[in-house]
Amino acid sequence: MMDNVSVVKMFILSGLNETNNYRLTLFTFTLLYYCVILFLNISLIMIIILDENMHEPMYILLCSFCINGLYGTTGFFPKFLLDLLTSSQQISYEGCLLQAFVMYSFACCDLSILAVMAYDRYLAICRPLHYHSVMSKRRLSQLICFSWLTPFCIFSVNVLLTSRLKLCHFKIQRIFCVNWMIVKLACFDADTLSNNIAAYITIVIYVFHGIFTIWTYMHLVKTCVRSKEDRVKFMQTCVPHLTSLVIFILAMFFDLMYMRFGSRDIPQSLQNFIAIEFLLISPVINPLIYGFKLTKIRNRILGLVYIKRK
Repeated sequence: MMDNVSVVKMFILSGLNETNNYRLTLFTFTLLYYCVILFLNISLIMIIILDENMHEPMYILLCSFCINGLYGTTGFFPKFLLDLLTSSQQISYEGCLLQAFVMYSFACCDLSILAVMAYDRYLAICRPLHYHSVMSKRRLSQLICFSWLTPFCIFSVNVLLTSRLKLCHFKIQRIFCVNWMIVKLACFDADTLSNNIAAYITIVIYVFHGIFTIWTYMHLVKTCVRSKEDRVKFMQTCVPHLTSLVIFILAMFFDLMYMRFGSRDIPQSLQNFIAIEFLLISPVINPLIYGFKLTKIRNRILGLVYIKRK
């Protein structure tokens, strides 16, 4: 009787099989794109940290949002760039589980932060007289810890359940490791029931995150149509958040649907794009949207540009 432990020590990522003819070009553009992500997010983080006028809940949550963007993209891009320079795209068993953890926790941390940001905007616009008493430093700290620790704890359980499986295959049809794809490599007699239960519980938890955010925005819209001042506040502070939310939900929805029900007959390049669009779009669009739409950040950026010109 074999122990219920994986004998696989290395995985092969087969998502780059059709890129042999243009890997150097892809490496160049990917490296430039990753540098843009680092520049935009680090710039926004530093602006918020260094400007005391932005030490407010909305901007601190935005800073946490950008930090999460750096966390998630760092879990993918360095390994992907290395794979583009090597002939065989291998990753160790432990490294694969770690990358799967980072990818999942990054995505769900984004959704948790978006839910907390929606709650913050709800208090600011719908209950302005109670905002400062409710959104205290202690409450803000609790909400930030919730948005980070919840996905970390949930996906620690998911990855631990995966680590106990005996795997009989080692080829992952992706350019990075995904927990569900690792579970699909389990031997026929492996017990994956607990993995499936944990996966569906996780989905339910984050569906409720989404429902809460939608419910919050229903109240926001209902409140903002009553006065011109509230409509202006909504356009300035809520539209960037709503845009980020829509982009994120669409990206994750397409990826989840494809991973569960997608056909393998579509081109490999399209499969790769569907898999990583949440890593390509959100980390660039988010700092750009908030940088241009939020008045304090925009004025700070314009002030820095003006000083440099002088």
